[in-house]
Amino acid sequence: MNSVGEACTDLKRDYDQCFNRWFAEKFLKGDRSGDPCTETFRKYQRCVQKAIKEKDIPVDGVEFMGPNKDKPES
Repeated sequence: MNSVGEACTDLKRDYDQCFNRWFAEKFLKGDRSGDPCTETFRKYQRCVQKAIKEKDIPVDGVEFMGPNKDKPES
């Protein structure tokens, strides 16, 4: 599935692959010591936030997920 911003699709793919690898190879085997994908997620999140702003997509009242539940930059 592509991202909301065309420029973000590769970052989304990178994050999805990182998360799926960590989930299958670590988390499901009992290793719950952190998430090595945090920085990859943040890069993707910033890209999506920029795309949302550029496309003027209304996000008032929407809760954002992720590390520290960062909200879009104004």
